Amino acid sequence: MIPEFKKLTVEEIELMHKAPILVCILIAGADDKIDRSEIRRAIELTSEKLRTTKSKLTLFYDEVAEDFEDKLKIVIQELPRREKDRAKLIIGQLTRLNEVFKNSSKEFNILFYNSLKEIASEIATSSGGMLGMNKVDEMEAKYLSLEMIKDPSIS
Repeated sequence: MIPEFKKLTVEEIELMHKAPILVCILIAGADDKIDRSEIRRAIELTSEKLRTTKSKLTLFYDEVAEDFEDKLKIVIQELPRREKDRAKLIIGQLTRLNEVFKNSSKEFNILFYNSLKEIASEIATSSGGMLGMNKVDEMEAKYLSLEMIKDPSIS
């Protein structure tokens, strides 16, 4: 178990593991369609995070990367098809991270939050745009800041 998760409940740990997947789906599905390049990028990102993270997130991404593609597909299937309904549900779940952050270290929370923001940005720029310009569409941009999660470095 990740040392930072010792004070968390099973449900809170599950939410932490699910958060990168939820962010991927929220951003990728903002335009009401989740395309293959966005799913492929989400899978690549998890592997990259595992290889490049030299922090307290290494153990976390080691756990998250295991069967990531299958987990992503399962969560997509469990969520509503309509973007509006799906986004509402995902935002509700991601908002719960604010409570979870109260039970783990500020240092870990900051790393985790910044990691989720990176994932959001990478997914948003993984498809669309012409000649690499305007890759983040208006629908994705509205979720990109992950406003539902309070920046733990500010508290």
